[in-house]
Amino acid sequence: MTAGADSHASFRVRLRAGERLVGTFLKTPSPIICEVLGLSPLDVVCIDAEHAPFDRLAIDGCVAALRAASRPSLVRVASQAPEHLLNALDCGATGVVVPHVADVTTVREIARLTQYGRAGRGYAGSSRAASYTTKTMATHLADSARDTTVIAQIEDFEALDVIDDIAQAAVASGLDALFIGRADLAVALGASSASDPVVLDAARRICAAGRSAGIAIGTFVPALTEVPQWIEQGVSLFLLASDHAFLLQGAASLAANVRSA
Repeated sequence: MTAGADSHASFRVRLRAGERLVGTFLKTPSPIICEVLGLSPLDVVCIDAEHAPFDRLAIDGCVAALRAASRPSLVRVASQAPEHLLNALDCGATGVVVPHVADVTTVREIARLTQYGRAGRGYAGSSRAASYTTKTMATHLADSARDTTVIAQIEDFEALDVIDDIAQAAVASGLDALFIGRADLAVALGASSASDPVVLDAARRICAAGRSAGIAIGTFVPALTEVPQWIEQGVSLFLLASDHAFLLQGAASLAANVRSA
């Protein structure tokens, strides 16, 4: 069994079961940082190729380092474009977080593009995901169907009007979770903060739709004190902070402790 294979399967199972999972965003294209995070107790690392400078080679190196550490990896892709989804999965990522999913058509499209089958994900037996030709086609197809995790990020005003339909379509299409993008929701709703009441109300609506459809829900929260209230709303996946935040917080704490001694 290849490195990381068990972690891929168990992550999707745990996510779908509603187990509480915690991860962080990776903003620095560095396999070394991935190696370090692989020593942590985090359940998953999300490579942020949407908002950080990750090219294809950087994604490849970071996924490789996380697989070597048997750490599940998600790639928040730059867009819904087929090549972004294909590259992340061929590199061997556990799954993808797809931004700006705002309608049922998009849900069905990303399901098609992340699954093998007619007009779906293109096949290559030479990829890391296929263990560089050492897996048979049948084994790789079965492993992918079992393990690939696909998360739809909900962050647009338009999505709120059809959120129940999106959640139901996500379940019917085989997606694994909805992820609430509060920062973009704030911008879309004309709010000045991700903690504005109008944003929190929209996030609760997304949670309600997810609970009703029976799909896992994930979110980012700006403060850890918020975690209990979102657990009550049905959130089980928390992608919090980032490697940048850890550096800044650690440096600030160090400086404050020394200066106050």
